[in-house]
Amino acid sequence: MGLLDGLAGQVLGSMLGGGGQSAQGGQGAGQLIQVVLSMLQKQPGGLGGLLQQFQQAGLGGQAASWVGKGENMPISGDQLGSVLGPDTLSNIAGQLGLAPNQASGALAGILPQLIDQLTPDGQVTDQHNSLDGLAGLAGQFLR
Repeated sequence: MGLLDGLAGQVLGSMLGGGGQSAQGGQGAGQLIQVVLSMLQKQPGGLGGLLQQFQQAGLGGQAASWVGKGENMPISGDQLGSVLGPDTLSNIAGQLGLAPNQASGALAGILPQLIDQLTPDGQVTDQHNSLDGLAGLAGQFLR
């Protein structure tokens, strides 16, 4: 998981003002990835359901770029917060031990790359939308 782990560590480090490490040390990066994958597993409709939320919020272009084979478009923490909603964001922030604005910023930094890695063929499959399929995909990142 080296690339995503390193990216998650950088994102958390920049959010917390550190040099790439979170308050929990190296565990913070893996924890961020676990929280995002857990969020996808709990999402009705899996990854497809989450992408539909982005579409409904007017951010379908950004989300489609993460699935597609081109460059990933960025998203801000505020935009991500508007898609996920305050309850989901507060829950995620609590799991990470961060303030909601820090959590949304960290998620905004990692979510595009994680979705890109989950969809290497440039499309969402049935595997991405089922609980069992997402659990299998999560195992790829949490070794």
